[in-house]
Amino acid sequence: MAGQDMLDAGRRERLRALPAPEPAAGLTAYRRERDLALARSEACRENYRRYQAAGRRAAEIDYAPIKLDIENVSRCNFRCTMCVVGDWPHGKRAQDMTLDSFKQLIDAQPGLLEIKLQGIGEPTLQRDDFFAMIRYARARHIWVRTTTNGSLLHLNDNGRKLIDSGVNEVQVSIDGATAEVYEAIRRGGKFARVMANVKALNAYQRAQGVERTKMWTVVQRGNQHQLAALVDLAAELGFTNQVFSLELSDWGIDTWHERNHAASAEQSLEPEALEALVARGERLGVRVRFWNVTEKYRLGSPETICPWPFERAYVASDLRVVPCCFIGNPDVAQIDDDLGEAGEFMKVWHGEAFRAFRQAHLDGRLPGFCVGCYAPPSPAAGTA
Repeated sequence: MAGQDMLDAGRRERLRALPAPEPAAGLTAYRRERDLALARSEACRENYRRYQAAGRRAAEIDYAPIKLDIENVSRCNFRCTMCVVGDWPHGKRAQDMTLDSFKQLIDAQPGLLEIKLQGIGEPTLQRDDFFAMIRYARARHIWVRTTTNGSLLHLNDNGRKLIDSGVNEVQVSIDGATAEVYEAIRRGGKFARVMANVKALNAYQRAQGVERTKMWTVVQRGNQHQLAALVDLAAELGFTNQVFSLELSDWGIDTWHERNHAASAEQSLEPEALEALVARGERLGVRVRFWNVTEKYRLGSPETICPWPFERAYVASDLRVVPCCFIGNPDVAQIDDDLGEAGEFMKVWHGEAFRAFRQAHLDGRLPGFCVGCYAPPSPAAGTA
């Protein structure tokens, strides 16, 4: 048994050693935009200094978040097998966030450096207001990342508008190298349509002399036999960045934990095979990286606990604040009352409910929906 434990530990170490995602345009571009954002005001620089000095050591903080996940729409035109949208009537949970609310939210954050503009849903469904949101944030040198299923990029010139908005990174979800596999997972999607859209998107960004896109694959039992073929597909579609996500979210819901645990391929993936994908990508001009939160966080030290409660939050389309993107649904977990208006976010950020959430991480009293992102305590360490 001890020998098996050593083998398992060795496998986990090799999985953790796999190269992690980087910004599509590179770390230099990311740092340059951060410096430009910090230069926009003394208030922004002072906020960042306070954030850095705090070091996740106290639940009571004196700074604004430096990052936000902002869900512009909570609706989707797909019903993917691993996504909670399939449980929502007509694939919709709430109304879209208005452009005015988005602007209020951005304006209320003096220290904001980065946002992910997408939640549980397809952001391009909002049409031009979505691109206006990106432009509004980028005018302040806020780094903007988004995710799309790519199905609507051919409509209304959406692909060109997305690149022209100044967005810093676009993650395109592609979970199958053939129509059969792709359409079985991305239910409602048409493989040929998405492939054509993505080729056009990548061609347009190259013509503009920028690098913004990543192909993002959620690895699961239904597609794990196609991982090498997916690297080949990434190259064919014109991607230079590809990420394999080895984790399936359970959305903080027991039934989804059971469903996605059964669909997960994480325990059967061999490090050698994943390392070979990196080498395959290098030959094809594709940077292959891996996203894996297994044992990512550990209790007992400010340096190893989850940074989310201390630097960012998730604001849902109906202006409710959610702990993180792995939940993404205020009906499952919400911090404090509804905002009412987006400009009231700072009341929640500094409020008692958020303070208690931070203290729970510091004390090792994790909410149930946070447990999956933490390593179990070692036998010698005892329980928290």
